[in-house]
Amino acid sequence: MADATPSANAAVSGNLPLYNNPVPLNKDRHKGKGLKFSDRQFDFLKDTHFVPVTFGEFGSVASRFPILFLGENKTAVAAMGLRKGQNLFVDPQTGRFEQFTYLPAFVRRYPFVSASHGQEKDRFTVCVDEGSDLYSDKPDVHFFDDKGELTDFTQRAIDYVRRFEADVRQTQEFTARCEELGLLTQQESKFQPRNEKGEPVGEPQVVATYFGIDGGKLMELDTETFAGLRNNGYLGGMYAAMLSQLNWDPLIQRAAAQDTAQAAQA
Repeated sequence: MADATPSANAAVSGNLPLYNNPVPLNKDRHKGKGLKFSDRQFDFLKDTHFVPVTFGEFGSVASRFPILFLGENKTAVAAMGLRKGQNLFVDPQTGRFEQFTYLPAFVRRYPFVSASHGQEKDRFTVCVDEGSDLYSDKPDVHFFDDKGELTDFTQRAIDYVRRFEADVRQTQEFTARCEELGLLTQQESKFQPRNEKGEPVGEPQVVATYFGIDGGKLMELDTETFAGLRNNGYLGGMYAAMLSQLNWDPLIQRAAAQDTAQAAQA
């Protein structure tokens, strides 16, 4: 259940990428407020090098980004850069996201977010990031109408947040099952420097350390367990996460090209 009114028990947990000052949506506090859009619509994403992703979008995410599992909770994320402050899919000149590239649901939800109600897992309050450049007192779209009712825009946003929360719970269940079966192991992505002739130069450099699906351990599962993963749909997500690792080389090449271009402009 989603609320568009504040609660004393509502809290945004963790340190979420993108968000600066999420505040419960409230018809009094946010009267006359809303979102104002500009041509540089993805400036808010340009300094974020990874974003959380949900299980249901693994297939789409894997078409362009490596899927990693990070932190104590093994949060699934898409890598969009190689270091903090770098997003290789947002044009720094225009603030636009790369055309024809899948945009994760976490980004599409912004600047809205949910705040949990303690142990009440099925209840949450919808918040808006007042620290966002999109937040405005001279908006293109309002949060509430003149009667204090939710606008159609805000209602659609709340519905989207509700669906996203359901997807997050599914992802947590998937990750928990992977951990239970010992399928998440620490992995590394490495880059081999080469000279102009394409010959290796020096030792490979570690680009990232993270947890990922271990294909070897997956193949070692007994027939019944493997069939269970196939029947509940988890197997497809595991294969998508493993195949997404092929995106490391293109990502590294993007970073190198960007560094070269920036050096030439300096």
